[in-house]
Amino acid sequence: MLGKNKLGACLPTFGSCADRYCLSGYGGGGTTMEEMLDLAVQVKELDGLEIVGNWHVNDGNIDEVKNLFAARKLVISMVVPDLWTQAKWGKGSLASADPNVRREAVAEVKKSMDWAAGVGCGYVDVWPGQDGYDYPLQADFTEAWKWLRDGVAECAAHRLDVKVLVEYKLKEPRTHCYVNSAAKTILLLQGLSNVGGLLDIGHSMAAGENMAEAAALLAEFGYLDYLHLNDNHRTWDDDMMVASVNIPETLELVYWLRKLNYGGWLTLDIFPYREDKIPVVKNCFAWMQALSAAVDKAGLDRIGAVVAKGDANESVALVRQMLIGG
Repeated sequence: MLGKNKLGACLPTFGSCADRYCLSGYGGGGTTMEEMLDLAVQVKELDGLEIVGNWHVNDGNIDEVKNLFAARKLVISMVVPDLWTQAKWGKGSLASADPNVRREAVAEVKKSMDWAAGVGCGYVDVWPGQDGYDYPLQADFTEAWKWLRDGVAECAAHRLDVKVLVEYKLKEPRTHCYVNSAAKTILLLQGLSNVGGLLDIGHSMAAGENMAEAAALLAEFGYLDYLHLNDNHRTWDDDMMVASVNIPETLELVYWLRKLNYGGWLTLDIFPYREDKIPVVKNCFAWMQALSAAVDKAGLDRIGAVVAKGDANESVALVRQMLIGG
């Protein structure tokens, strides 16, 4: 699988990794884009990085950003419109009840699409994290869904050389996000053009989903365009190292990605707050390589036969054999 997939990471992986308790970051990463890129190139497996609109790219620095990446032989895999860090998005962006805010959100996505085209990138990631609610009787569910769908459609029609991907999440920063599952992502995108889905496996797990099932469902409807890889303890989006907690489920995901013939990006969306950045990224890619090798060794036919039989004892035995032998 890894032979045909490009390996990426979100640029802040190589940054100072601040959280709400330590706003300055825990250190060990770069503070400028150049410093973060210089750390990134020390991971030889890395093909590209995600950047955030206005954080890393804007109208005035497109050529500079292109040159910084080109000099290090890295590509930009994704531009992410910032629809969550500014106070004006506090009560929603694309699904805000304020039509002026909705227009600003659409404009923000369109700007990011233009920047993406300018740096040779074919995707933007719309993560509507502020689009949701916190309390009962706080949201007009039917209107909000229409606003959200209309906003995504308008953005997607802006330019066809950049595809609009939607990333779902159960909660955070709102206690309830409107687009909170693979199924609702599909529902949102049905009938729209130039759109796709971004599966963050940590978001999937925190939403109580099986990440492999989510991948299969998105693929069945033609919306498995991009993956974010990480891990967590299922109660929160911890953005931990890949396969550091949920190894069998990640193994199952790797099998299904192979079965689905997924050839897109495998991008790390992790936050190594207290860890050295480069070994963390190398560990993640090593885990993906090891799990891919385990699937290769067992073979798709053998794994598929066990899946088709549905016998739990055979499934558990196969997982053990694939991971540790015996």
